[in-house]
Formats: sequence, structure tokens, C-alpha cells
Amino acid sequence: MVVIGAGENAEIAYEYFTHDSPRAVVGFAVEEAFLSTEHDRLYDLPVVPLERVVHYFPPGNHDAFVAISSTKLNRVRMRLYAKVKEAGYSCASYVSSRAFVWHNVTIGENTFVFEHNVLQHHVSVGDDVVLWSGNHVGHRTSIRDHCFVSSHVVISGYCEIGESSFLGVNACLADGTKVGHDCIIGAGAVVVRDTEPRGVYVGNPARATGRDALQAFKVDT
Repeated sequence: MVVIGAGENAEIAYEYFTHDSPRAVVGFAVEEAFLSTEHDRLYDLPVVPLERVVHYFPPGNHDAFVAISSTKLNRVRMRLYAKVKEAGYSCASYVSSRAFVWHNVTIGENTFVFEHNVLQHHVSVGDDVVLWSGNHVGHRTSIRDHCFVSSHVVISGYCEIGESSFLGVNACLADGTKVGHDCIIGAGAVVVRDTEPRGVYVGNPARATGRDALQAFKVDT
């Protein structure tokens, strides 16, 4: 498989796929504007231009994984995920051997589940999602595509997390809560009622700040 990216998240993806999965990483790809002749190798593997990645690692023989953080409210990861799919790649997902994932959980493509996550009965996780370490995702909860869930977040049962949302460290969501798409839930926020799309919520109980989430993450609109 080829990892898309060459920063910290790409190094993490390399380490976890290499040491805790049956997959072999054979190279990295970045957009040509970010390619440097001084840094054309990582872990002694080639770093190639994303625009020509299919010539180095043909999609018929390789899967891809887009290893990008929550930059611009997940938009960078989302864009590159769409780009590699258009190029014909299937995208791998990683689930830590130290995560608890019940047998009827569903997990999409290009999703990364770190250690000590708990995914309970009939949880659904979409495509291109990051679940950092130590989260609890309660039964029947749905996490939509392109979300980023930071560490030690508690999502209770029957919740819905809207597409491209960001949940900060130690956030807590009550049973049945619906988080609108493109929301930011701040670190330590306690969400006890549904949130509006593109809102920024902080505090206990969580309240809207009035800020626009896309502006907060410097997303061009």
C-alpha cells in the first residue's frame, strides 16, 4: 500500500500499518508542490508526486491510505481521499489490535481506529474517519464520513455525528445526541442537546459560541 502524506500522521500510519497489520507500506505520495528533493525518502521508502503516483504504485496492485489530520476541518483529507479514489485506488482502513470492536460494527474506507477505542453493538463508522486513542462509542451510534474524534471522547448510545465534524479531547455526548455536520465540539464540552450545522460548542453544558466552524478552521468558502 502507499501512504498519502509525508508528515507526522503519515509516519504514524506507517508505524501502525507496519507493526500492527498484515499490510506492507511501499512508499509515500505528496502533492508536487510539497515534494522536496531533500526529503524524497521516508523510512527509506520513496516519496513520489501524488500527481503521478499511479505510475509508481499502480492502483491495480496497491491500496492507498490518506494520512492527514483534521486540517481545515477535515477538508484536506477529504479532498485527497476523493483524489485517490478518482485515480482508481481502494483505500485501506486500520483498526488497532488493542481496540474493542464488537462483531456487528461497520467501518468504512480510509478510517483509522487507534488503540483503546471501544466500539459497541451496531456502531457505524463512515469513510475517512479518525478515531484517536481511548474513545468510547456507544451502541447504535453513527459517525458519518470525514469526522475527526480526538482522544478520550465519550459518545453515548444512539448518537449521530454529522459529516466532517471535529470532537475535541474529553468531550462527552449524552444519549441520542445529534451533532450537525461541520460542527466543532470543544475539548471537555458536555453536549446534552442536538447541535446545529457549522456550530462551535464549548462548556458544560455545551453552548454555541456563535462562531462559524468553517471560519474557525480557516476553510475557504
